[in-house]
Amino acid sequence: MAAKKLDFSEILIRQGTISADQLAEAKRVAKTSGKKVADTLSVLGYAMPDEVMRAIAKEHGLDFIDLNEVLIPPSIVELVPESVARENAILPMAEDDGALKVIVSDPLDLDTFEKLRFILNRKVDIALAPRENILEAINRHYGQMEDQSADSMLQEFTDTAIDFTETEQETQGGEEIIDETSAPIVRLVQLLISEAVQLRASDIHVEPFENRVRIRYRIDGVLVERDSPPRRLLGALLSRIKILANIDIAERRRPQDGRIKVTLGEKQLDLRVSILPTNHGQSAVMRVLDKDSIRVGVRQLGLSENDFRQFKNLIRRPNGIILVTGPTGSGKTTTLYAALNELNRPDRKIITAEDPVEYYLPGVNQVEVKHHIGLDFAKIIRAMLRQAPNVILVGEMRDTETAQMGIQASLTGHLVFSTLHTNDAPGAITRMIDMGVPGYLVASSVMAVLAQRLVRVVCSKCKQPYTPSDAILEAAGIPPEMASSGKFMRGKGCGHCSKSGYRGRIGIFELMMMTNKIRELAFAGASTQEIRRSALTQGMTALYNDGIRKVLNGTTTIEEVFRVSKKVDS
Repeated sequence: MAAKKLDFSEILIRQGTISADQLAEAKRVAKTSGKKVADTLSVLGYAMPDEVMRAIAKEHGLDFIDLNEVLIPPSIVELVPESVARENAILPMAEDDGALKVIVSDPLDLDTFEKLRFILNRKVDIALAPRENILEAINRHYGQMEDQSADSMLQEFTDTAIDFTETEQETQGGEEIIDETSAPIVRLVQLLISEAVQLRASDIHVEPFENRVRIRYRIDGVLVERDSPPRRLLGALLSRIKILANIDIAERRRPQDGRIKVTLGEKQLDLRVSILPTNHGQSAVMRVLDKDSIRVGVRQLGLSENDFRQFKNLIRRPNGIILVTGPTGSGKTTTLYAALNELNRPDRKIITAEDPVEYYLPGVNQVEVKHHIGLDFAKIIRAMLRQAPNVILVGEMRDTETAQMGIQASLTGHLVFSTLHTNDAPGAITRMIDMGVPGYLVASSVMAVLAQRLVRVVCSKCKQPYTPSDAILEAAGIPPEMASSGKFMRGKGCGHCSKSGYRGRIGIFELMMMTNKIRELAFAGASTQEIRRSALTQGMTALYNDGIRKVLNGTTTIEEVFRVSKKVDS
């Protein structure tokens, strides 16, 4: 008598991955939500998607594929059009005697298999992987095909019988066309956003040029070019973005700003949209604001042990100013929000003045600057002081009035956080004095200045040790005795990091405490160089040196530190 074939859930129970009670609960939840039991087990956190899919593969006698470990040749990827792969969430893997082996997530989706056999005109065999992994692999493999034409990402849109040129002319005339003919452009914008989120991009750039439209994503702080849509789609593409962002589609001469709220799977995201007229048309940038990115504790920022202790003590102070400096995109907002998250308790009142409010913090009173009605930073600070706050966040000290109001707030018993655009920590002192704030006020109110940059982290999946050349070590200022004890790492490039060798970012920091000596220099109007020399002699670690420290422990690479900071003679 043949042995009974085990169901995937029974396999998971026998392996000890889940319990019978967890399976019963998953079945109840699946019944009420309309989802599959396999998906529900993952959503409830009882089993990882890989574990569930391995069990399903075992049930059906199919191969399970770990897409982070397998490398698919471009010649195989080319056998299935990208539009077909995306629409059906499948990925070609290998060719054997005329049959094509494809990776799917549902072994019972017979309709899709029949459709693939018809489209590809060949026998199709299947292997299994989680759907999310397949979608990531589609982005990875199709994005790396060097011979991909500019229209490849948009094949499913350009194959339709829609006259996009006519659509562009009508939308440029200011009319919004909402019918079934707009569906391809709707899908295109949705595709851009979903792909950017899957690739962990922070920005989506749509840039028009004379003969093409360039699409770029900023991933871990570095811009990566993706497939380009035909130039004739620009008008319809921008109109769709503007409609989503509630922006006037008829206005084409002035800069415009808006916001888009999107839901991808179970994730809710905000996109901050900026439209800028250029000489070849309007350029659009969509900033992806992921709430998960600000749920970072002070410990996770990347501060050294000494700087971490000092920063924790600073934010516990009842009054004074803490400044965070650095260029746009250096992680200042994340650092400030990490500090606010640490302080956000029922016994404290926190008010922020931001331009604009990017992330919404529960329990914090956030006010957005609105210049068109005269509501600027200084007015907000003046009004918020009447609300008796304990902690104040001022988005940026960009003029004398705002800086002086912030200082007055700190001197009257409030803890004030703010940012300045300076290259290093000592430069913040001279910058405030140059803005017209008296040196004695700066010296008496500022407690510390934290300068920062973001460097990419070596991929944890493919990192391997290496030895930098003597020339690179010399250029980096790393002496041989220090190099001999260092753990230099770099990423080989794998599916987890999209072949870049890096995944994620971490901060490098320069924390300057306002000691008595530095207060004296600030009061005397000393130069940035004098303040820097004094701070270094009193224990401040320079930005560059903090970066080199992270190179020596294998967190990042010398090239990354070179990219965002420079060696400064003390």
